[in-house]
Amino acid sequence: MAIENNTRVTEFIFTGLSYNPQFQIFLFLLFLSFYLINLTGNLGMIIPIQVDSRLHTPMYFFLSHLSFVDICFSSVVSPKMLTDFFMKRKVISFLGCALQQWFLGFFVAAECILLASMAYDRYVAICNPLLYSIAMSQRLCIQLVVGPYVIGFVNTMTHTTNAFRLSFCGPNVINHFFCDMSPLLSLVCADSRLTKLVVFVVAGAVGVFSGLTIVVSYMYILIAIMKIHSAEGRRKAFSTCSSHLTAVSILYGTLFFIYVRPSASFSLDINKVVSVFYTAVIPMLNPLIYSLRNKEVKDAIHRTVTRRKMCRV
Repeated sequence: MAIENNTRVTEFIFTGLSYNPQFQIFLFLLFLSFYLINLTGNLGMIIPIQVDSRLHTPMYFFLSHLSFVDICFSSVVSPKMLTDFFMKRKVISFLGCALQQWFLGFFVAAECILLASMAYDRYVAICNPLLYSIAMSQRLCIQLVVGPYVIGFVNTMTHTTNAFRLSFCGPNVINHFFCDMSPLLSLVCADSRLTKLVVFVVAGAVGVFSGLTIVVSYMYILIAIMKIHSAEGRRKAFSTCSSHLTAVSILYGTLFFIYVRPSASFSLDINKVVSVFYTAVIPMLNPLIYSLRNKEVKDAIHRTVTRRKMCRV
């Protein structure tokens, strides 16, 4: 990633989440617990899926990558945020800010497209159950996982190179707790309209593509479920999608609130609060959503823990 730093700004200063020093310890403990639950929960999904051969199916293959992306995404923000609670000056270097924005753009876009891949998997499983094992071949599953990372790379290269080639000549205070694009571009001392347009178009294309894929997939899924005659059959069919639909609703609802709402309602302070949700809370919630609603995952976790206990004896 080549970023031409021809600016006078060599570092940025975060305002953080709270100006009250007495509140810092509470926030530190709160977000530390979020981060530890995130690591434990997502690793608790990845390890059983890799170890237990009964979970070597397309759905759990995608789920393990979702857990990996959640760990990486949260790790881009949380460690720096946790250390900043004890710093009077919450400083990040110009390059550090660029790298943080690069990885954020990469993992956010990758997660959106990965959720679309998972929606397509559920569509095939419910609408074409007899052909599922043939349609969702190993080759296709790999393509549906590699695709999100490729799109994430293109997305973040566009965002980061366009933003950090601009001139930052002061002030250098970012009204946030990480290098988010909106408050960052407000510090540019040159015309940033073209950059904002490019970022909006590329990010919008990622959001529209993934969103339409999910919506269309679930339209076909709903039609297929309504054709099932028994109430028990409809319940079982819907239960296979409920965890994914919950995860999609939470993530897209949060991103829509931050980046798509009208400019008249734009508030960086509100964005900071909502950003906490998608950088710290959502990565923690995803493994809980999938494990609590999925008996196979709970059984696999139990078998993995039992196997480790027996090995120690």
